[in-house]
Amino acid sequence: MTPLEDRATGCVAGAAVGDALGGATEGWTPEQITQRYGGTVEGVVPPFNADWRNARPIAPYHKGDGHITDDTLMTHALIRVYQKAGAHLDAYSMAEHMVPEMMGEKQWIPELEADALPLQRVFLAEKWIVARLHYGHNDPREAGVGNIVNCGAAMYVAPVGIVNAGDPDAAYAEAIDLTGAHQSSYGREAAGVMAAAVAEAMRPGASADSVVATAIRLAKDGTRAAIEAVCSRARDFGHWEGSFEGLRAAMRPYDTVADTYRDQGLGARRPSRVHSIEELPLALAFLLIAKGDVRDTVLGGVNYGRDADSIASMGGAIAGALGGLSAVPSDWVEQIGTASRTDLVAPGRAIAEVALRIHRDDLARRRAHEDAFAELAGQ
Repeated sequence: MTPLEDRATGCVAGAAVGDALGGATEGWTPEQITQRYGGTVEGVVPPFNADWRNARPIAPYHKGDGHITDDTLMTHALIRVYQKAGAHLDAYSMAEHMVPEMMGEKQWIPELEADALPLQRVFLAEKWIVARLHYGHNDPREAGVGNIVNCGAAMYVAPVGIVNAGDPDAAYAEAIDLTGAHQSSYGREAAGVMAAAVAEAMRPGASADSVVATAIRLAKDGTRAAIEAVCSRARDFGHWEGSFEGLRAAMRPYDTVADTYRDQGLGARRPSRVHSIEELPLALAFLLIAKGDVRDTVLGGVNYGRDADSIASMGGAIAGALGGLSAVPSDWVEQIGTASRTDLVAPGRAIAEVALRIHRDDLARRRAHEDAFAELAGQ
């Protein structure tokens, strides 16, 4: 296995295990999680509500028990989009390739315990992609305007970082273009920064500190301010246990979602230059606290609660890219893959293969440009 394949499979598998473990605790507080499970969550656990079909009628999903959620479904779909396109992606790729992925073919959906279209599982903010592009025929470059501003694009954008491995600036630019068809404002910005963080983590010699420094360098407005504040506070902690109150306090000024996670006011999830999603700054914070360790990065997000699956998935993706597949606990990969009836490693191999082909095309294009410019400059 090449270093590219190792880091790519680590990234994709790390994202999936974080997603599955965090699914059980999503929407709850650390105190509620501890009470429900008799202590902190350290691995696969059953659903928070045993009667999961009826606990939340708007979301009758079997979270927990090792089931991946829409974060991983969308990540794997984006990998298939790259395989079909065989090239860098832009907003039009969402219309041409992602929409058919979402509404064209049934697959096993663990949370529904049935074969279904991905469109029938994803959240409203992701259904927007199909509504705007397939039914509304909007310009893909503008289709994200008006959507719920949330982590929906950032949660599945890690493959963009793999394709642009070692080049976070290019990853940021590609993700910003691609996700304009899905998100706007700080939701789109977070997607760009998340892709850049993965691209940096893929670089040989990268570290948790270099990933955070890259994120801060590229992030804009409230996203940058939130990452700076939360990661600065993270450096005060040696372990994720005991960090939650301090990290939440650092994040609170930039977050539009209330402390009572599902009790949102009229200002929640609306465009703003001063706000940020919570998930990415927290994922980076747990990465710092864990010093890049996959297990502790993921468990920090899982036990923090709130949007735990996305926090743990983003953290797991970055930490997995840093450490490679062997850094992702193999027992988690096996348990979650079996429970979800999903291969968590093969998609990483697939995106590594695509990344290699795209890089070869990039080199040829750059060399052609260098030759043309040298002639223009009389060199």
